[in-house]
Amino acid sequence: MADNDWKKRLGVVYSTNPDFTYDEGEAEEAVTLEPAKQRLVVTIDRSGRAGKQVTLVKGFVGTQEDLAALGKALKVKCGVGGTAKDGEITVQGDLRDKVTALLQGMGYKAKRGN
Repeated sequence: MADNDWKKRLGVVYSTNPDFTYDEGEAEEAVTLEPAKQRLVVTIDRSGRAGKQVTLVKGFVGTQEDLAALGKALKVKCGVGGTAKDGEITVQGDLRDKVTALLQGMGYKAKRGN
């Protein structure tokens, strides 16, 4: 089944070589920068959440595992729920000041947005 997955090979020129194997190439994940080199922005968002407020941390450069670990640490220290995906951390509630202080205490360059 994996040899016949044509959707991953769209745009590839046909080969008449019977021994040809298509190499997809693996997407490399970004290497996590050390905290002193990270520039994080802590903002608040209400759109698409039925008026509820959430705190967003944007600008993280690194692997998904490191993002999830940082998100978990922030959620535990704030005592709230949230998520970490697509390069940003979401923490429930308006906790911009607290999250900014926590990130700066961890050694990150964090600033409060809007």
